[in-house]
Formats: sequence, C-alpha cells, structure tokens
Amino acid sequence: MRRLRIRPDQEGTRVTLFDLEAAIMDAVWSNAWSEFTVGDVHRELERGRDIAYTTVMTTVGRLFDKGLLTRERDGRRYVYRPRMGRDEFMRSTAREVLGSLPEIGRDEAVALLVERVSEADTDELDRLEQLIRARRRELRT
Repeated sequence: MRRLRIRPDQEGTRVTLFDLEAAIMDAVWSNAWSEFTVGDVHRELERGRDIAYTTVMTTVGRLFDKGLLTRERDGRRYVYRPRMGRDEFMRSTAREVLGSLPEIGRDEAVALLVERVSEADTDELDRLEQLIRARRRELRT
C-alpha cells in the first residue's frame, strides 16, 4: 500500500500526498469519477494550469503504486478507478498516523483530541458521543 509521509504544514489530502497527487485525487473525487483515464485528468488539470500530459501520466502511475488507484488495460491505455473516496482516505490516513505513533505519542494525540473537542459545537459533540457509544457496544459483545 502507500508509504506515509506527513507534511504538518499542509491541510486535507496534501498532508500525506504531494501537491500534484492531491490535485489529481481531488479532481477524481470532486468529479465523482468511478473510472477515468490520464487524458481525463489532464484535461481537468489544464483548466487551471499548464501541465504536461507525461507529468500527469507519471503522477497517476505513482498513485496506482501507492494503492490509491486500481487500473485495467484498455487497448494501449489504462482505465483507472479510485480505491476509496475522500472521506475513507482521510480516515485511513488518520488511522495510519495514530497507529504508527509510539505509546507516548498516542497519549499526546488523545490530549490533542480532547483539546479539539473543547472547541467543538454541539453537532460535533453529538457525532463524537455516537462514535463512543458504538465503540462501547462493540467492546461489550
């Protein structure tokens, strides 16, 4: 699967993906493409910048190598599919980050979560409470 690389100065998908990788995945998710070609991505990215087809092709290949995309040969080209949606990617990344921390780092992560919760609105607190209750039910069974 993918190798985790953290860029704490970035937000969203750019925390663990290089900028062009993140732009490609954002295009895939924003357009809700269930399948696409390098040409589709190239056309989409060209709307906002001048970018070479071969650069897009190389980067899409890296996303395949990292396990974020699947591909199937269609004649001389590949048709790609996302392995997961944006939300699933973000959850997976969070799990990977937390799972890779040593025990002391996990304690700090929990402390940061508590700090974040102290800034939460009632909707966010309700969602968190539902998650905690669901986890407690899992542990009881």
